[in-house]
Amino acid sequence: MRIESPKATVNKSREELFGFLTDVKNFEKLMPDNISKFEVLEDDTFLFALSGMPEIVLKLQEKNEFDKVSLGAAGGKIPFSLTANINELEAGKSEANLIFEGDFNPMMAMMVKGPITKFINTLSEKMGTL
Repeated sequence: MRIESPKATVNKSREELFGFLTDVKNFEKLMPDNISKFEVLEDDTFLFALSGMPEIVLKLQEKNEFDKVSLGAAGGKIPFSLTANINELEAGKSEANLIFEGDFNPMMAMMVKGPITKFINTLSEKMGTL
């Protein structure tokens, strides 16, 4: 299953946005309002939980300098990734979109598609307010 967020325009250079997204503690600023837990476990790993949902651990997996930041599920039963693609628009302004990719069976995909879409859209919207 693949879900893409709309592109968010960010008032930061591509380098600044890349730096923001590669520091995992900054993801707390992007989380939805219904977050019930956020904890940095290591320099490249964090745990979060939304109300009524299980805890999810994400680990920084790939960094292509200034263009792409990829996080993946650390542990858990379902492998998935969340990737931010960053493009420079002009000096001091960039855009990014998020791509969620997960390997779910059809029944699970039907159940999680709505909440995951809402989640990555919220991350994207909050990125636009940085």
